[in-house]
Amino acid sequence: MAKTCQNCGATMEDSALYCVVCGAKYIDPNVNQNMNNMNNQNNFNNNMNNNMNYQNNFNNNMNNMNNNMNYQNYNQNTSNMNFNNQASYKSKVCAGLLGIFLGALGVHNFYLGYTGKGIAQLLISVLSLGFLSWVSGIWGFIEGIMILTGSINKDANGNPLSD
Repeated sequence: MAKTCQNCGATMEDSALYCVVCGAKYIDPNVNQNMNNMNNQNNFNNNMNNNMNYQNNFNNNMNNMNNNMNYQNYNQNTSNMNFNNQASYKSKVCAGLLGIFLGALGVHNFYLGYTGKGIAQLLISVLSLGFLSWVSGIWGFIEGIMILTGSINKDANGNPLSD
């Protein structure tokens, strides 16, 4: 099968590398097509690698951001904790008055952090439809007086009540 010179259009032998008329080097169009395909494949691979690098950078940035958020949350949470050696922000007068006036519902115990006692007083009043609220009312009144006199002077965390 004869081939044609791309430069001058002369017919060349199959084994010839150069045109005998103009001397131009013969370039096989099939080889160019294969080279273009290889270049396209290399470009595709390079783009994929770049995309993977972007994805890895994105994941690394997200991990760093999550680590920073966890660190910030840890610092924020520990800075607001109330340790036993710190003064309580709960008022003795407020807790006592809540016990006297709303003791039947256990509001003073919820205020001081004694949720178990508060739930018991609330359930006695609510589940009995008010018939036994006098029991938890007397209980709350006595605890309110004890808070105001100083017999009960700490909250559920062991922190002293402020005057």
